[in-house]
Amino acid sequence: MSLQEQFDQALADSKNLPERPDNMTLLKIYGLYKQASAGDADGKRPGFTDMVGRAKFDAWDGLKGTSKEDAMQQYVDLIEELKG
Repeated sequence: MSLQEQFDQALADSKNLPERPDNMTLLKIYGLYKQASAGDADGKRPGFTDMVGRAKFDAWDGLKGTSKEDAMQQYVDLIEELKG
């Protein structure tokens, strides 16, 4: 199975995890997904009144420089780990 196919399967699996991950793990999932699908973060960091948007942006921006392939593999590994 190619990395892209594994990533696509992990995306589907992420919607059916046995337990809802904690917020830090959800942010990591989000950041890895964005890095894998869109590359480095762009645009402006949301203002301090948008705390959720700001946390999501920071999670994504923290992965700046990570290749799409590395982000995909990390995403696949994390979802596999969460599936138990």
